[in-house]
Amino acid sequence: MTLDVAANRRAVKYAPGALIGRVLWSFARPLFRCSPRPLFAWRRGLLRLFGATVGAHVHVYPSARIFLPWNLEIGEWSSVGDDVLIYNLGRVRLGRRVTISHRAHLCAGTHDYRRRDLPLLKPPISVGDDAWVCTDAFIGPNVTVGEGAVVGARSVAVRDVAPWCVVAGNPARSVGTRTLNGDVTSPDPPEAP
Repeated sequence: MTLDVAANRRAVKYAPGALIGRVLWSFARPLFRCSPRPLFAWRRGLLRLFGATVGAHVHVYPSARIFLPWNLEIGEWSSVGDDVLIYNLGRVRLGRRVTISHRAHLCAGTHDYRRRDLPLLKPPISVGDDAWVCTDAFIGPNVTVGEGAVVGARSVAVRDVAPWCVVAGNPARSVGTRTLNGDVTSPDPPEAP
């Protein structure tokens, strides 16, 4: 079987309104990116102007890259750090008090590799309240990070992360749990063979 690249390129991937929005956002992005670091209210307002749902007291840093603002929801008191990439072809929902640390990548877009024309897919990503996606972590399409969960630095989460679970590695695996008082405990050791 060979890939049908021509069919992929002919496919309509975005509605006309979304295409216009992408063009307008490309012109507005320098206003976002060049804004001084402490102007969080300015960036919240710009994201809202382009259709994002952004709660109170949200900090989005100027070097964060948000692909489609209208596909973004951020709960109050959350933070999106420096150089974060939110590739939100599908809906990306960040709960309240969520931290997305610098250089993390949330990827809500992929292709159906089983088909010759590789159609574009736009599955959502959801990050629950009080969760933390650490530095350089990758969250794949159609992944839910549960409430209070921690996705460790440089981890690759391609499956759902349970609430209050701490995961690390590639692929991300449970390495402990997070309790309400902030203590982290190790999971039970595996049984001997």
